[in-house]
Amino acid sequence: MEEPRASCSSPGQRAAAARELLLAAFEDLSQEQLKRFRHKLRNAPEGSRGIPWGRLEGADAIDLVERLVEFYGPEPALEVAHKALKRSDVRDVAARLKEQRLQQLGPGPSAQLSVSEYKKKYRQHVLQLHAKVKERNARSVKITKRFTKLLIAPESPDPEDETLGLAEEPEPRRARRSDTDTFNRLFSRDEEGGRPLTVVLQGPAGIGKTMAAKKILYDWAAGKLYHGQVDFAFFLPCRELLERQGDSSLADLILDQCPDRGAPVRQILAHPERLLFILDGADELFAQGSAEAAPCADPFEATSGAQVLGALLSKALLPEARLLVTTRAAPPGGLHRHLRSPQCAEVRGFSAKDKKKFFYKFFRDERRAERAYRFVKENETLFALCFVPFVCWIVCSVLRQQLKSSQDLSRTSKTTTSVYLLFIVSLLGSAPPANGAYVQGELRKLCRLAREGVLGRRAQFAEKDLERLELSDSVVQTLFLNKKEMVGVLEAEVTYQFVDQSFQEFFAALSYLLEEEGAPEAPAGGVGALLRRDAELRGHLTLTTRFLFGLLSTERMRDIERHFGCLVSERVKQDALLWVQGQGRSTAAPEGTEGTEGLEASEEPEEEEYEELNHPLELLYCLYETQEDAFVRQALRGLPELALERVCFSRMDLAVLSYCVQCCPEGQALRLLRCQLSMLQEKKKKRSLVKRLQGSLGSRNSGASSRQPPASPLRALCEAMNDQHCGLSRLT
Repeated sequence: MEEPRASCSSPGQRAAAARELLLAAFEDLSQEQLKRFRHKLRNAPEGSRGIPWGRLEGADAIDLVERLVEFYGPEPALEVAHKALKRSDVRDVAARLKEQRLQQLGPGPSAQLSVSEYKKKYRQHVLQLHAKVKERNARSVKITKRFTKLLIAPESPDPEDETLGLAEEPEPRRARRSDTDTFNRLFSRDEEGGRPLTVVLQGPAGIGKTMAAKKILYDWAAGKLYHGQVDFAFFLPCRELLERQGDSSLADLILDQCPDRGAPVRQILAHPERLLFILDGADELFAQGSAEAAPCADPFEATSGAQVLGALLSKALLPEARLLVTTRAAPPGGLHRHLRSPQCAEVRGFSAKDKKKFFYKFFRDERRAERAYRFVKENETLFALCFVPFVCWIVCSVLRQQLKSSQDLSRTSKTTTSVYLLFIVSLLGSAPPANGAYVQGELRKLCRLAREGVLGRRAQFAEKDLERLELSDSVVQTLFLNKKEMVGVLEAEVTYQFVDQSFQEFFAALSYLLEEEGAPEAPAGGVGALLRRDAELRGHLTLTTRFLFGLLSTERMRDIERHFGCLVSERVKQDALLWVQGQGRSTAAPEGTEGTEGLEASEEPEEEEYEELNHPLELLYCLYETQEDAFVRQALRGLPELALERVCFSRMDLAVLSYCVQCCPEGQALRLLRCQLSMLQEKKKKRSLVKRLQGSLGSRNSGASSRQPPASPLRALCEAMNDQHCGLSRLT
C-alpha cells in the first residue's frame, strides 16, 4: 500500500490547508454537536492554557477555526480539534478529519505528542546536538571531555564593604569550580528567600563563557540541572540573531532549535516560569544601541532579532522566564539598564592547578606535557596569561610547534597580542609550501574581510564575500575560517566565520599595519577612523583596539615585516600616540575632588557617569599591550592625571596598572576613587587603599624601603612605584 504523501510544502500552504480541514469538519456538525464540541474544547490539552469560555460561547464554525488557530497554531489545532471531537462522541467526523489530514499534510507525529512527551524528545535532541563540539582544529570531541572546569565567583560586594591591605595574609574569596553544583547554585534562593530570574556570567574574551553556557544546556538535557524547575532550555547566540535577515518571533527562534516544526510552541510558552533562555554574548546587543527600539511583548510577533532579545532581557517578554546571560565585560551601562535585578557572577578562568591539567590534557604525552608546562611556568607573564582558556590553548598549540624546532618562545610572549601573532605565524609556517608573496596577498584579503566584519558588526560571511575577495579555497580560508551550513527555505545556506571571534578582531587590527600606502580598496579609513569610532573604549571595538596597540610595538612591527614581508608605516603608530595624548582632555578629574581618597567618596555617581568610569583603565590596557616603555611614557605625558573610579581590580588589572605606573613620566598623578580588589578580601577593614599605597610612594621619595609581603597582590604595584624610572609624584 502506498503511503499518503503531503501535497502542501510551504508553511503558508500548510496553514491554509489546516484551516480548510477544520472548517470542513465543523460544518459537518449539527448545532447540538457544535455546542457539545465547544464545551469539550474548554478543557485545555495537557500542558497548555485553554481558550477562555467567553471566546467560545456562541462561536460558529468560522469563529472556532480562528480561535483554535490563534491559540494553538494551524497544525497543532488539528490535533486539539481531533481529540475534542472524539470526546464529544462525534467519532465519524473525528476519523474523517484525521484521514484527510494524513492525505494532505502527512502524518505529523510531533503534533500528536503532548508537552510532556515532547519534552523528552527535545531533551534527546539537545543531547545529540551538543554531545560533541568542534575543536578549533575542526576535530570533533565530546563536550564532557572538551569542557574544562573554571572558577566562577559571585558578584563583588560594594567597595565600601571590601578593601585589602598590604600587611596581612589575604584569604581567598568564595569562588567555585564550574561543576554541576555551581551551575545549580546560579539560580538558588538568596538569604531572603528570593530567587533571581536573570543571571549574568561575565568575563574577558576567550575565558570560556560560551562553552560554560553550552555545558549548562547539555547538563540540563541530561537531567543534572534544574530538575523539576525547567521544562525547556533554549540557547540563543545573540551575534548570529542580530545578523539574521528578516523578522522573526520568539516562537520562530524556539522552533529553530526544535527537532521538527511540529513542536507545541504555544503550550510551551504557556508556562514561561518553566523556561530557561541562554543569551550568549548579550553585550553585542547594546554595543551600538541595537535594543533601543520599543521591545515587543508578544512571543508570536515577528520583529527584528534585536527587539526580541531586548524584550527578553528587559522582561517585557515572558517576565517569569529564567535568563542566563553571558557578556564580555561587567554589565555595561547599556546592558545594565535593561536588566531587572540581575545576579552577576564572574568567570575567572583557570587556576594554577587548572592550567597544569589543561597542559596534560592537551599534550597527552606526559613527558612533553611536563616539559611544556615547566617552560611556561618559568615565564611568569606568559603563565599569568594562561588563565584565559583560549589563550592557554593557543600557547599549547604554539609550544607544540616550537618544541619540535627547539625555538625560544619566551622572547615574544609577554602579551596576548604577541601570543596571537606567534600562533598565526606558526600556523602559516605549518601550511603546505606556497609562494610567499601569494600567501601575503591572501593574508591581506583575510584581514580586510575581518575588518569589514568588525566595523560592520558581522561575524558570518557568505560565499559571495569570499569570492569577491578571492579567498575561496585559499590557504588562509582553510586555516582561519570555519564553514557552517544553515538550513534555508529551499536549500542549505553556506556561511563562513572565523575560528574564534577574537581571531576576527586580531586580523582586523592587523589590517591597519598590512595596509599599503594609498591602497584604494582599504575599507572605512585608517587607524584614526577606528580610534575615533571607539572613542570610549567600551564598545565592540575594544579588543580590536587592544590588539592594534600590541601590534604597534617596535618588536611586533619588526616581526610583521620579517614574517609577512610588509613594511609598516610609522604613521600608524604616530596616529595612535596622538590619539592617546588627546584623551587627557576627556579624562581630566572633576573639579572639587582633590584629595578624595579611595573609599571616602560621599556621593554616588550618576548612572550615565558610571558608564565612563572604566575608560581610563581600558586605555592603560592598550598601552600595556605595547610593552614599549618609551612609547607608554610619551603617551602618558598627555594624561597628567590618571583617574580610576570604582574599579574592582583583578590580578590582570593590577599587572596592567603596575606596568603603566612604572612608565609614568615625571609629575604624573594617580587618583583612585572607591577602588577595591575583586579577587581577595581581609578579615578586618583597615586603612583605605590609597593610604596603604602612599606608604610605598613615600618610601621612594624618602629613600627608605617599604615592607612588601610576598603574598600581597599589591606587591607588584608597590615595586613599580618604587622603581627608579617611575615619575609618579602624587597619589590621592
